Amino acid sequence: MIENFPFYLSLIVAIVLIIMLANKLKIAYPVLLVVAGLLISFIPGVPVLHIDPELIFIIFLPPLLYEAAWNISWKELWRWRRIIGSFAFVVVFLTAMSVAFVANHFIPGFSLALGFLLGGIVSPPDAVSAGAILKFVPVPKRMSSILEGESLLNDASSLIIFRFALIAVATGQFIWYQAALSFVWMVAGGIVVGLLIAWVFMKAHKYLPTDTNMDIILTIVAPYIMYMAAEEVHSSGVLAVVSGGLYLANRQHYFLSSTSRLRGFNVWESLVFVLNGLVFLLIGLDLPEIEQGLKQEGISFTSAIGYGLLVAAVLVAVRFLSAFGAVLVTLIMRNFINVAERNPGTKGPLLMGWTGMRGVVSLAAALSIPLQMSNGVSFPHRHLILFITFIVILTTLLLQGLTLPVFIRKLKLGEKGHYLTEEETDRLIRKEMAEHALKHLNKNYSGLMEEHPILQQLAGKWEGKISEERELVLSEKSKAVYLDLLNLQRKWLLQKNQKELLLDEDIIRRHLRIIDIEEEKLRYM
Repeated sequence: MIENFPFYLSLIVAIVLIIMLANKLKIAYPVLLVVAGLLISFIPGVPVLHIDPELIFIIFLPPLLYEAAWNISWKELWRWRRIIGSFAFVVVFLTAMSVAFVANHFIPGFSLALGFLLGGIVSPPDAVSAGAILKFVPVPKRMSSILEGESLLNDASSLIIFRFALIAVATGQFIWYQAALSFVWMVAGGIVVGLLIAWVFMKAHKYLPTDTNMDIILTIVAPYIMYMAAEEVHSSGVLAVVSGGLYLANRQHYFLSSTSRLRGFNVWESLVFVLNGLVFLLIGLDLPEIEQGLKQEGISFTSAIGYGLLVAAVLVAVRFLSAFGAVLVTLIMRNFINVAERNPGTKGPLLMGWTGMRGVVSLAAALSIPLQMSNGVSFPHRHLILFITFIVILTTLLLQGLTLPVFIRKLKLGEKGHYLTEEETDRLIRKEMAEHALKHLNKNYSGLMEEHPILQQLAGKWEGKISEERELVLSEKSKAVYLDLLNLQRKWLLQKNQKELLLDEDIIRRHLRIIDIEEEKLRYM
């Protein structure tokens, strides 16, 4: 480990340079990182990496899922719950089943159980890849919300399928009612464990005498404890992290100080940046080891590539069919229940169908297949499954990842009429927030206005009479009034976000962050 430390350090530098290049070329960085890792692996003298799957499942997966749960809008997640749930669970199962039957029919020696194992591995699209691509092209809020919500939950459903298939391969039997009970426990147990641990952490933040550094450390520790505790009781660690992260994210303004929120945001941005970069670079670097195992299995390189491309084609086809199937279901169900989008059209399903890039979870699941079964026999087709998974990741990242921006521009997706534009929403919130603060100031602190000129200037600023904010020295009394006004605005924003279901939560969060910054400035005035 120590002798390879300079190499690992150079990987971090390479990640920064590659992502800089990706931003310059406006290409999703996971694409370039995988290709770069692939090219680096062919350089003579480069250490051969043996990736421990537990390293990805334990070290990488919990913080990446936790950060995603903190950033997603619960309101949007609930609004699109039907389509998100269908893609995260039903479509994942249909995808795994399709891969299972195709693999069983076309790949020699592949049983149906092995097919489901492979299907569970490659069925979940990767959240990081889609997010990195969508950063360069504007998409409607409803589409980004659905893709983010799906990516949060599909990892859990795919890993559940993977576990059941692994048991079926190892034991040679599948008892459906036991599997059904296990499935219910994995889902329910994961959610309960995540919420329980999140509640404990919330109370620790609120009542223990923590400072900013301690708060940030607790947020970093939390996802690991959630994941490991859930896995210890044989429930879903992924669902534990997601449910716990959602719970804490929606209550962060009640137990974290503005300083902890601001500094924690910066720490998490840097941490996730490094983790994502390392994971995708490691995918490319792992090819030599996978190829070596393929030779040991006696399968030709060209045949294995063909199998991988076949599975990738199945994944794309099933996702397209599922996307248009969801439209059909929506058109039928709108006659019986209220649906979020009554006229879905065809552009949305086309985009959903082409956003199926695979990534870190698929590789981690494939690597976690044991070398031997409990009876000492080598696990059948382990190296072939690894290679097919690698080909699927590489193909979907290159094919869909590079063409998706062009595809989105060609579709010319527009936002539905019930959404205001971002500029309109931002302007409206700023105006209403200023009016609310000004009314509170005049009603409760009118007697202090003449004594403290800074309060008059704040009132003037909110009335639009002051265009430039000058550097001013606040008295302790003025600071207390200003802090009260900031808390009032924060509370008003949170209430407005809860009441107005169609309001873009990202804009609300941006204004909440501005209030946190204003509160932080008070400490130095």
